[in-house]
Amino acid sequence: MRTPHWPLFDLVVRTPRLELRYPDDELVFALADLARRGIHDPATMPFSTPWTDTPDEEFGRSAAQHMWSGRAAWTVDDWQCPMAVLVDDELVGVQGIHALRFPRRRVVQTGSWLSRARQGEGIGKEMRTAILHLAFEGLGAEVATTSAFHDNKPSLGVTRAVGYEPNGWSVDMRRDEPDRMEHFVLTRERWRQRRRDDITIEGLDACLPLFGLS
Repeated sequence: MRTPHWPLFDLVVRTPRLELRYPDDELVFALADLARRGIHDPATMPFSTPWTDTPDEEFGRSAAQHMWSGRAAWTVDDWQCPMAVLVDDELVGVQGIHALRFPRRRVVQTGSWLSRARQGEGIGKEMRTAILHLAFEGLGAEVATTSAFHDNKPSLGVTRAVGYEPNGWSVDMRRDEPDRMEHFVLTRERWRQRRRDDITIEGLDACLPLFGLS
């Protein structure tokens, strides 16, 4: 599904261990199926929007619609860029970035999910490192932010491991109950202290106008 009208389909970030690829429709459907097979223990909810509670008969359609809506609503001042994560050509999750008024603010927010079958292997840290390389090296971001509930140990562990610093907390709703959300920030200067030279980005030049960059 390659087209000059949507060059993001050719955007790829590669590390020695994995690949981030902007999802075409084939990957969108595969991601919906993957998420339906399980991301977390059903007794817990790591997301402030409890999208994984969607009934099974609606799950695939809802997941696909969410990703399509991100494409349809994309503007240079409000964009969401989910990247499918592949390890040895196996689809394992999503690592994304989102930004508001990026050309002026140069701030991105990261978010992700990983198949339960592949958790605990260090993939979460590698895919976060890859998306931060796209943000800072590829797009020229100055700041990256992220958030997680206070007891989401895997997410918090990755966040601290790649260099984010605490940036306060807030109360967010979690399955209609209030709970503590921890916030973190990573500056460009701090990212550069950990910058890797074994990560490559392909297909970005044609995408830059979509991000509001020349």
